[in-house]
Amino acid sequence: MISRRHFLAASGAAVAALAAGCTTRPPAPSAGTGSDQTAASLALVNKLRATRGLPALAADGAAQRAAMDQASRMAAAGRMEHNIGLGANFGKRMKGMDVALPAAENIAAGQAGAAEAFEAWHQSPKHLANMLGNYRGLGVAVVSNPASGNRRYWAMVLSN
Repeated sequence: MISRRHFLAASGAAVAALAAGCTTRPPAPSAGTGSDQTAASLALVNKLRATRGLPALAADGAAQRAAMDQASRMAAAGRMEHNIGLGANFGKRMKGMDVALPAAENIAAGQAGAAEAFEAWHQSPKHLANMLGNYRGLGVAVVSNPASGNRRYWAMVLSN
């Protein structure tokens, strides 16, 4: 039998554990297999930017983590959306992941590789504008989830 004192001590420890686990952004749900595609994508984006006389982007660790987080969220949900789950507001997500603002995000689904995802974004005026924007950093990730038919979910985060 548990005494009142032990119950209160255990309750206090549970509350402290809950409070310690609070963050500005909930962690991404676990979602299958993911990979960082920044290097492959960076070459494509920088080649495009060079044709327009724009400076090259560099790999940005915070943008890479934010891209992996977003791709994981989409794969876990089995749908392509910018705002998935609690705390999914873009600005809050970027701030919570220490991405230098302003920032932008391109998402895609179904493409087999980085070149195909880049081409889909290149063909979309809004996504193209993001890739040609006044940014310095880049992170790109892809995640597939067996629970959602192994469809590949892509996220690109551009950061200042």
